Amino acid sequence: MALSSISFLFFFSSFIFSVSHSIPFIVIHGIGDQCSNRGLKKFTQELSSFSGVEGYCIEIGNGSWDSWFVSLKEQAEIVCEKVKQMKELKEGYNIVGLSQGNLIGRGVVEFCEGGPPVKNFVSLGGPHAGTASVPLCGSGIFCILADQLIKGEVYSSYIQEHLAPSGYLKLPNAIPDYLENCRFLPVLNNEIPDKRNSTYKERFSSLQNLVLIMFEHDTVLIPKETSWFGYYPDGYFNPILPPQSTQLYIEDWIGLRTLDEAGKVHFISVPGKHLGISEPDMKKYVVPYLKGQTSLEARFSMRGVNQKVIQSNMMEVEEPSTTPLLDGSLSYSWPAPFKTFIGEFIGINQEEST
Repeated sequence: MALSSISFLFFFSSFIFSVSHSIPFIVIHGIGDQCSNRGLKKFTQELSSFSGVEGYCIEIGNGSWDSWFVSLKEQAEIVCEKVKQMKELKEGYNIVGLSQGNLIGRGVVEFCEGGPPVKNFVSLGGPHAGTASVPLCGSGIFCILADQLIKGEVYSSYIQEHLAPSGYLKLPNAIPDYLENCRFLPVLNNEIPDKRNSTYKERFSSLQNLVLIMFEHDTVLIPKETSWFGYYPDGYFNPILPPQSTQLYIEDWIGLRTLDEAGKVHFISVPGKHLGISEPDMKKYVVPYLKGQTSLEARFSMRGVNQKVIQSNMMEVEEPSTTPLLDGSLSYSWPAPFKTFIGEFIGINQEEST
């Protein structure tokens, strides 16, 4: 009897130890979104519930507006300071990036001095190699004119400073201009030949896992393969190169090849539109990388007890829904104040353009 009590106490103590040292995660949202939005709150809460670890959505400024009009460099600096101040993250944490938020997250990994270590990075629909199209606001004459204006001036100082997506717009037919004047992605991807930073590569290649999720029907990212670091060859809009055929991978500018050869990169394709991940796919491809090593240790230490807990939970949980938990396509439209600004700039108003 005494022996059984001692054995139970040992297993119970082991379980408590593992849980208390679980690694939290942060969510960095995409453009046009904010942490207070219902869909993003639910996404963060469900990830936390499924993984059994604490999760935090990190807001930048006022959220939606600043995600459009604060430069990505500044957004990454804001997140860097926030994670350094969060005592919950001091032992390390995981990142779940959504769309544009992935570039901010990578900026934290590569640029953030003195921040807590990032263990796993889970990317949902990230424009890692850039995108060849700016987000469109529609098909009216106003939108057509505004789109052409942005494309023509995208590498100007003013647009680079005030329009976040310009920091990762990579036009294959304007690579010299992109390398010289685009202020964020060429630095993040170590693309500038005489300015490659070994520290950025060292920090990125220190990740334990890099999970790259591409959405099969993504029409927001051009091409969708940018979610895997695939992209067009310089000077052409075809073919689409797989990540392993890009110079970034071949010459290992940021450590992607190093990570891949170590078996730490996971290229995953799921059905759905931009960010339209279902609950089953989230549980299969995202949750395992949030549980971390400590959670696995807890399962092994409490093997008999853990099996009972799982069986109990299975009786209570309903069949998972295949309905997408997020719809990232909706946020990729220009906000009304910006349309007004562009309309005034080109001398028309929106009512005249519809």
